Amino acid sequence: MFYVGYINVLTVVGPPSSHPSPSALEAVGTHRNLHRAMFPSEHAELTNTRLRRNTSVGTPFWMAPEVIACEQQLDSTYDARCDVWSLGITAIELGDGDPPLSDLHPMRALFKIPRNPPPTLHQPELWSHDFNDFISRCLIKDFELRPNVLDLLQHVFIKQTVGREKILQKQLIELTDLNHFSHFNPVSVIKAIMERQTEAQTNIVTEQLQSRYSRDQIYTYVGDILIAVNPFRKMEIYTPQHTKMYIGAKRTANPPHIFAVADIAYQSVVSYNTDQCVVISGESGAGKTESAHLLVQQLTVLGKANNRTLQEKILLVNSLVEAFGNACTAINDNSSRFGKYLEMKFTCGGTVVGAKICEYLLEKSRVIHQAVGERNFHIFYYVYAGLADRKKLAHYKLSDSKTPKYLCNEHIKLGPDIVSNAFYKEQFDAVEQCFKVIGFTLEELGSVYSTLAAILNSGDIEFSAVASEHQTDKSNITNMSALENVASLLRIRSDELQEALTSHCVVARGETIVRPNTVEKAVEVRDAMGKALYGRLFSWIVNRINVLLRPDSQEAEKGLNIGILDIFGFENFKKNSFEQLCINIANEQIQFYFNQHIFAWEQDEYLNEEVDARMIEYEDNRPLLDLFLQKPMGMLSLLDEESRFPQATDQTLVEKFEDNLKTKSFWRPKRVDLGFGIHHYAGKVIYNAAGFLSKNRETLPADIILLLRSSENELIRKLVTHPLTKTGKEATLLLSGFCGVFSPDVWCQPETTNMKTQTVASYFRYSLMDLLSKMVAGQPHFVRCIKPNNDRQANKFDREKVLVQLRYTGVLETAKIRRQGYSHRILFANFIKRYYLLAFNAHEEPPVTPETCAAIMEKARLENWAMGKTKVFLKYYHVEHLNLMVQLTTQRIVLLQACVRGWLGARRYRRILKEREQSALVLQSAYRGHKVRRKVADDKSHREDEEETKAATVLQSNFRGHKERKRLQEEGKIPAKKQKTTEEEESRKQEEEPDQDEAKAAVVLQSNFRGHKERKRLQEEGRIPKKQKESSAEEEAGEENVENPADPDEEKAATVLQSNFRGHRDRKRLKADKEKKVKEDAAIPEEEVDVSDVEIERRDEEELEKERQEEEQAAVKIQSNFRGYKDRKNLKANRQAAQSKTQEFEQFSKEVMSLQSMLGTILPTLRVLR
Repeated sequence: MFYVGYINVLTVVGPPSSHPSPSALEAVGTHRNLHRAMFPSEHAELTNTRLRRNTSVGTPFWMAPEVIACEQQLDSTYDARCDVWSLGITAIELGDGDPPLSDLHPMRALFKIPRNPPPTLHQPELWSHDFNDFISRCLIKDFELRPNVLDLLQHVFIKQTVGREKILQKQLIELTDLNHFSHFNPVSVIKAIMERQTEAQTNIVTEQLQSRYSRDQIYTYVGDILIAVNPFRKMEIYTPQHTKMYIGAKRTANPPHIFAVADIAYQSVVSYNTDQCVVISGESGAGKTESAHLLVQQLTVLGKANNRTLQEKILLVNSLVEAFGNACTAINDNSSRFGKYLEMKFTCGGTVVGAKICEYLLEKSRVIHQAVGERNFHIFYYVYAGLADRKKLAHYKLSDSKTPKYLCNEHIKLGPDIVSNAFYKEQFDAVEQCFKVIGFTLEELGSVYSTLAAILNSGDIEFSAVASEHQTDKSNITNMSALENVASLLRIRSDELQEALTSHCVVARGETIVRPNTVEKAVEVRDAMGKALYGRLFSWIVNRINVLLRPDSQEAEKGLNIGILDIFGFENFKKNSFEQLCINIANEQIQFYFNQHIFAWEQDEYLNEEVDARMIEYEDNRPLLDLFLQKPMGMLSLLDEESRFPQATDQTLVEKFEDNLKTKSFWRPKRVDLGFGIHHYAGKVIYNAAGFLSKNRETLPADIILLLRSSENELIRKLVTHPLTKTGKEATLLLSGFCGVFSPDVWCQPETTNMKTQTVASYFRYSLMDLLSKMVAGQPHFVRCIKPNNDRQANKFDREKVLVQLRYTGVLETAKIRRQGYSHRILFANFIKRYYLLAFNAHEEPPVTPETCAAIMEKARLENWAMGKTKVFLKYYHVEHLNLMVQLTTQRIVLLQACVRGWLGARRYRRILKEREQSALVLQSAYRGHKVRRKVADDKSHREDEEETKAATVLQSNFRGHKERKRLQEEGKIPAKKQKTTEEEESRKQEEEPDQDEAKAAVVLQSNFRGHKERKRLQEEGRIPKKQKESSAEEEAGEENVENPADPDEEKAATVLQSNFRGHRDRKRLKADKEKKVKEDAAIPEEEVDVSDVEIERRDEEELEKERQEEEQAAVKIQSNFRGYKDRKNLKANRQAAQSKTQEFEQFSKEVMSLQSMLGTILPTLRVLR
């Protein structure tokens, strides 16, 4: 049974599917050799000459099925592969402590082995996949399918023991010796086994980390916890290609990466609608700040901000805050000197809409003093170099030759190290750009620079003691120029500042007494003012950032958060003071939260839910936290109590600690006067109590507060006007224009100088409470940062350094509980709601029962899960597998829906297309008919126009011919007509009288028609009243006449006129021909012309002229009649065309209405189908 304690030596740290055990096979082989050596009768080696002998080999528990069958069936056979079966049984014995069926009688076991399925490990999830596969390959019941020994030598599980045989044999022999010597104490044996086991596991993890680190693989998973080893150089694994690679990908599909943690947190927010928290921990210099930057970068990409401005602001927030909150220490050039909890706010759909920063535990004492090899906050150096580069040092009362006292360091010179530092100048420009992009105004930026310059100038104020006859404790300022510089920058009176620094007011029995300050007290007041201004300025900047980056109120109420905790790491310097104590207490609190979440709360749920799970022993640091935070006898409470006594000293404080802190974690080292030691979770640290009381008494006198409230600088006035929270931060969010608005979620207390409430320890305690409450509100994800060496060199891996960090961070215990425990514990209702699609139809509502959850797990083919009373207990890889299955199922459903919608859409489109084709045929048919009718009408009117034009042309031609002949007769070029007699004239006149009557009739008709037409137009325009109709018949007849104004009569009259004119013309032509013929037949000789002849000739000429004029008038009348007829004809055609177009438009409108009605009936059907 000693193998039970050795189980974990055979496995590697990590999930069952992560890595095979490099030592299990050698242990199995060693055990078989030992077992055969001790019990030779139980085993038999088959040689080539004895492969088919019908004999029994080994004890019943190790016997192969074919060996047992050969005893009962003479025709059965076996070969050397029966020994492979025995090897698999031995492997199970190593894992479980006993071989299968060992609780049965050997004879019963002989009957069970051939009938039962191949045995397996009792808890296969505790072992690697390769070890389980090796056992299954050995225990194949059909020996003809079972591999032989040569085949097993090529198994992955065997190959990992190459080169480690001696080490593994030694370990197993030592454990075997411990088991065989019965006089040993069993407890000590188990303890020795556990220590060796832990050491072996630690070495394995360290080797894995070193191997991966040498291949530039700085990230490693331990369960669902990410270990990040600082490479101390830039890596090409944060490109946009890597960003896309880890979006929505399965964790095992890509190498471990910080982007994968961001993606898991983001997917959890979107899928589960719960807040998430990423806790980054590790030593100072391990890479926590850079890891936080990368998380923010990836989450911003995943959040897909609605505008690039918001995305740019969120990315710049860290840079701006770190310029004010980070500093250079002895072990880290960019060490966080405050705790930062960044909350990125998302909508339920996963869009980032804002951000909020919570700052904790700012190390304000660094403003006035820095240890050897350390520096002040970065912003002081950035501003000094930037203002010097812009020639503005004099404007802010800063010297270009003398280093300010608060920046003095034996290794720093003002000129080359600060003013001329190109890096500082670049960072100043970057910080100023951050201010502008985030939304700070130029006025606010100038106030920030003035405040920083005032803090630096205040450090140069020096005091000297003034001895008098009655007073020896009075102080005076020796350099008034520095005082005036500070007063000018703070916009206050210098004499009032001098009085506030060198004296203080005491109220006793209703009277105010002014007492002078000693030099030490004056220096303390000066430094307290500098620390208070810087701390409140930092809080104001953080609050201002939160105002500028906060989302809309509606989105903020409904949104979700992903918090990122970046806090200073564990520190252990050569000289550790009050700052290191606070930092390490904070890290103890983070480690306690880690232990509670990973171990304590998880194991409590196992007990409450009655789940069978192996309990993991871990290092609980609760007693140490009680040592620090317990009331009233905790270290911080004792420190506050001692700080209230004016006569207390650091020596009395240490003595009080020694008298009241009776625990093994506290001790007093020898030969150290003010020293005391604390055994932290990360190791032993010795603190120097010098300055503890002064640093804890953060007392800003009321005189200084009242003086600063009178400042003309609005920012300075606001910084000291608003009260502080219990965590020491300003309780206001200062809006644009410095308008204060109280935050509803902070605990406020009035500004006071009461030493009982205003101590760093009290602020520190409440800050830890506030920080822990934010962390508990979300589902945590852990990132453990490891520092590979203390020299900050790339490609250097210090195994001892890494080993220490692995031990105190609890990585090994975390690996155990991740293998053996259940990291995800989900209520039945939530589990069914998330995963019911895997086993049930979408329209079903399965009952909330354990059976439903079990059906889902069986459908997913998952093993090694557990069922509690109200929750399902899952491994961390189970949830990832289930989420992937849900994602695939959802994708298939979406694909199916897309296909159905596509088919429905195609069918609907074909139906609509068919209806459109039918509608088009109707429209085309109607249009073609209309076009043909229109063409026929146009052709008919065209022919009529041609005939009329031809007739008019004939008339004009005849008239022109007549006119030309008349002219030629007058010129004598052709003979004139014979003179008519009086009788002939009378007959001609009688003949012309009808023509004149006809012309007059035509004129009268035209005049009547034009009058009728004009009256009609005037009546339509309303200028003249319409005539009263006698009857409806007359009214209808009148309307018909208006529509067709005497068209038949006009045409008939025109025809009569044209016929008369043609008859008159023909008669005239026949008469002329007769006279010409008579003239030609009877030629009369010329006679003398007498006067009568002349008169007759003149009369004839007058008659001809008159006849010509009458003919012209007749032609004009005929043309006028023709034009009137033509106009009437065109008017009628236009009226008919307008009527036809109106009818077409009405027909088209009816068709459009019918189409709209058809669409109205189709659209509801489409919505139902969707």
